[in-house]
Order: sequence, then C-alpha cells, then structure tokens
Amino acid sequence: MKINPVIWEFVRFGIVGGVCTALHYGIYFLLQMAINVNIAYTVGYLLSFVVNFYLTSYFTFGSAPSWKKLFGMAGAHGVNYLLHMVLLNLFLWIGVGAKWAPLPVFAIAIPVNFILVKFVFKNKRNNDE
Repeated sequence: MKINPVIWEFVRFGIVGGVCTALHYGIYFLLQMAINVNIAYTVGYLLSFVVNFYLTSYFTFGSAPSWKKLFGMAGAHGVNYLLHMVLLNLFLWIGVGAKWAPLPVFAIAIPVNFILVKFVFKNKRNNDE
C-alpha cells in the first residue's frame, strides 16, 4: 500500500517536531528552575530551532539546507516565536504552572508552524538555487 506523499510529509514533520519539541521542553524545564521562564523558553526555542532547521531540510522535505531557506525558516519561526511567547504568558497568567504552560502552547503553535515552514521549503522561489 502506497502512502499519500502529503500524509508521509506530515508524518515526517511530526517526527521532527516531536524531537525538537522534546528538546525545547527539556531545555526549558531545566532552565526555568534557575532563570526567568521567558529567558528559559527562548534559549530552548533557539537551540531547538537549529536542530529543527537541519532535520526539516534533510528529513522532512528532502532538500539541502541553504541560506535562503534558513532566512525563510527564521522568518516563519519569528512569527511562531511571537505566537509562542504570547500563548506562554497567557497560560501563565491564567494560572497554568510554569512546568506545564508550554504544553498547550505546543498544541496550538505546532500546526501553525507546519503551515509556515512548509511554505518556506515548498515555495518554488526558495528551491531555485
């Protein structure tokens, strides 16, 4: 049985997202015990972004990384980061504990990120190098 390429692409995105989300959360979880939650979240986000870029390039979309894709993904992640920070602080404000607040953030922001990153990697202008 042949798997639909779009579904398989989403599965690969989910695997990469799972790895990078676990990395992000692990870094955040450790750092938030010692530093401000926003700084801990940002450090985790930035480190997971680097891993995410390479895994997304090679594994999810099967393409070579490039500066153009890096800047495009950074732009998409800039929007995504702002969404993360707004949601994180919203969940903290409504009383979700600092250890658990990132979990609903991930549930909301990851699908948005998929759409943004897919546009960067599937956009014909970014692949004509």
